[in-house]
Amino acid sequence: MPRILMCPPDYYGIEYEINPWMSRQRQSDRQAAAAQWTALKQLLEQAGANIELLPPQSGLPDLVFTANAALIYRKMAVMARFRHPERQGEVPLDETWLRAHGFEICQVPEELHFEGAGDALFCGDTLFAGYRIRSDARGHQQIGEMLGCRVIPVELVDPYYYHLDTCFCPLTLTQAIYFPAAFDEYGKAALQAHVPELIEVQPDEAQRFACNAVVVGRTVTTNTGCPQLHSALRDRGFSPQETLLDEFVKAGGSAKCLTLRLDGEEGAAWKQAKT
Repeated sequence: MPRILMCPPDYYGIEYEINPWMSRQRQSDRQAAAAQWTALKQLLEQAGANIELLPPQSGLPDLVFTANAALIYRKMAVMARFRHPERQGEVPLDETWLRAHGFEICQVPEELHFEGAGDALFCGDTLFAGYRIRSDARGHQQIGEMLGCRVIPVELVDPYYYHLDTCFCPLTLTQAIYFPAAFDEYGKAALQAHVPELIEVQPDEAQRFACNAVVVGRTVTTNTGCPQLHSALRDRGFSPQETLLDEFVKAGGSAKCLTLRLDGEEGAAWKQAKT
């Protein structure tokens, strides 16, 4: 059964501004956020996922975005080293939970920044790694050496798409969703060269976080407002579904940001090769 880590949004709110989506003048509605989070959790459970819970903690409003906690590879968890001090307090809690649940904890060097599965996604045998805005390219190469896998760093150039998972989503070993304008020319060329089938997202749907999707088997869950992407997914045999996540968009996150796949993403070749 697919395993996904989520954190209830008990203390979620816009308490600081570390990306262009965030404004303390536009606060999240706590009751609405709780309802939207619960609806996402239920949809993922209906898709076949087992949801495990990280306890929330006061003073860490972004702990809800579990995708950034770590990069998962088999039973290894490469821990985040957040660029912004506002999020650095999350790491000990993430590490304690992952260690208690049987993961081997690995660290990137102290001088490098790395923001977990938000900036590092497998598609086939390749780990695509976003850099510049939150994570450092040198850190990604060290992670590649640590895991023994090929890493292709791709530069993110639009501050609204500050993590790789806001503009790129592997679906299978050979298919992915992406928003080309979020990447520099080399990044676009690298994705086109190494991912056999890329599904391009239009700007209006990218703003609805269409690429920030959760893939469980053939079920793809997104925020609302992505009809063109959903049509393209249905044409390829996927079952897209939507759920309103606008309270989390206020902080620059959506479905994928709220989840950490503990058993490996569907697009990771190492997951398919497990015995």
